[in-house]
Amino acid sequence: MAVRPMADLIRPADFDNMIGQQKLVGENGVLRKMVESGHITNMIFFGPPGTGKTTAAKIIAERSGMTLRELNATTASLADIKAVISETSTMLGSSGILLYLDEIQYFNKKQQQSLLEFIEDGRITLIASTTENPYFYVYNAIISRSAVFEFKPVSPDECAKGLRRALDIMNEREGACKTASDDTLVHIASLGAGDVRRSIGIIENAYYVAENEITKETVSLFANGNIGNFDRAGDVHYDLLSALQKSIRGSDPDAAVFYLAKLLEGGDIISACRRLLVIANEDIGLAYPLAAVVTKACCDTARELGMPEARLPLANAAVLLATAPKSNTAHNAILSATEDVNAGKGQNIPTILQSPLFKGYKYPHDYKNHYVSQTYMPDDLAGKTYYEYGDNRTEQAAKAYWEQIKGNK
Repeated sequence: MAVRPMADLIRPADFDNMIGQQKLVGENGVLRKMVESGHITNMIFFGPPGTGKTTAAKIIAERSGMTLRELNATTASLADIKAVISETSTMLGSSGILLYLDEIQYFNKKQQQSLLEFIEDGRITLIASTTENPYFYVYNAIISRSAVFEFKPVSPDECAKGLRRALDIMNEREGACKTASDDTLVHIASLGAGDVRRSIGIIENAYYVAENEITKETVSLFANGNIGNFDRAGDVHYDLLSALQKSIRGSDPDAAVFYLAKLLEGGDIISACRRLLVIANEDIGLAYPLAAVVTKACCDTARELGMPEARLPLANAAVLLATAPKSNTAHNAILSATEDVNAGKGQNIPTILQSPLFKGYKYPHDYKNHYVSQTYMPDDLAGKTYYEYGDNRTEQAAKAYWEQIKGNK
């Protein structure tokens, strides 16, 4: 006979016993207040795994009186969605169908769209959960019809309360009296990095190899240390990417490789590559233009190699960028130009630039040094300067060259 996982055994049946998420389910929590008022709307829960998204959905379904149906988007098909939809016209759907759709980011646009008509008219109330940022991965029409709630990693002290309950259940189930100090429970919770399910898995494994007391030494057999939360959602992931960029911008190669290692050990090569490419263009820019080329080559190599070898080219890129001269002049120039575009300026392009005649246009290659003075800006932006040369050697060399050519010196 299969044994129910401990995480399922200790799953709370009400908000009072939920671990963490007090801003959502505590005495004045918004989810609690919504349920108590009887207002059950479509919802999207996003945040790291093991933070209570599924538990909250089950509690809401129980309190609502609706028929609960659960699908996981990693395995569900359009046929599964249609099967749930078909229940809306049966006795099972008379009190409403609450569909809990886990990992909604794995549904494509068509699959997500198939739910719209039914959540719009109330035949289905959708609670979708995702470890990704929903504003990137969930169809906008579903977001606009839903309340979005973020689930934060659970603190070690809060998680330890759940671990104490798990220990009591295991002792009762096994007829034993094994113990664990509060300090050990907090240690296990810390190893879980905010993921209650992961922490429960650690203590459950440690329980069956411990003799009388679960100690940190016992726990170390099942935990490779705390590398943190790396789901691509919420603050933790984006804080790491931000820390990587700020460290490189601040020319600190040691901090740069540390935050890069955190990202890579969490299995996220793609975000690390994307951020390094941004940094090469935003923070190094024209001070060392080849940095963007080298970084692109390093990122392509990393994607080709995969982990663990991907660490090598990406470390090369991170150290190169951190130790390279810095310039954000092009970055500032495009932002300033974008402001004018959004303000509606520059609507009338100069006649010399308009096809098909380009009336009055002077072809620079026909002139000495391939340069001739003429106005390219629209009339209302004539004389406007977006780009200012940086004080690094590369841009100063370009400045000196063009001052000589243009006769400014």
